[in-house]
Amino acid sequence: MIKSQTKKTTDSFTVMNELVLPNDTNTLGNLMGGRLLHWMDICAAIAAQKHSNHIVVTASVDSVSFKESIRLGDVVTLQAWVTRAFNTSMEVFIEVFAQDIPRGEKIKCNEAYYTFVALDGRQKPATVPQLEIVNNEEKEKFEGALRRRQVRLILAGKMKPEEATELKNLFL
Repeated sequence: MIKSQTKKTTDSFTVMNELVLPNDTNTLGNLMGGRLLHWMDICAAIAAQKHSNHIVVTASVDSVSFKESIRLGDVVTLQAWVTRAFNTSMEVFIEVFAQDIPRGEKIKCNEAYYTFVALDGRQKPATVPQLEIVNNEEKEKFEGALRRRQVRLILAGKMKPEEATELKNLFL
């Protein structure tokens, strides 16, 4: 089978729903942060796998801040999609919403960027299809992905700050 050289964002779009049960909560009745991170990692990995057609591993998670508490009984909806594909890695954006169905309330609680590396059958990095940009929102996330990648590489000690040309351009 010949793999496409490019894929659209919609090809990777993934939605996952979870119900917050007592075993998922802390003593205050709120969803534990670690459980949410686990769900986010799964949803984002599915989006990366859909894009790459490969098994993927998590390479990094950008800062996740817990903006709103998610309560026992809430339905958590996670939405993820690939924002940019590099050579063997992909950046995935994920949004988290909590819905209190009886009250009819739905709020956005979290968002984050995850980075995944695609692996081939020998567990070596595999080339991934490039991303076809369709609209302005996708273009904005796509362009920002290179700057976010440079920040990640600098923080990981894999790039020297003076080599981060996209970041420099923000300040010149």
